[in-house]
Amino acid sequence: MRMRIRSVGVALRLAESVLLAGGQQQARRNAWAAVCENRQYAADRRHDTRAAPTSPPQR
Repeated sequence: MRMRIRSVGVALRLAESVLLAGGQQQARRNAWAAVCENRQYAADRRHDTRAAPTSPPQR
């Protein structure tokens, strides 16, 4: 299999995609874990707000 690379930019993008493929997957996993954690935090806040008794403002 022979490829013809047309420019230095194309060569650099190709090398980057090969070298960083695993890192991109890890970054996606980390981002998804952060999304799930934020959703859980928001759900906990909603639960705490509903569970807390409301009282009129004190003067």
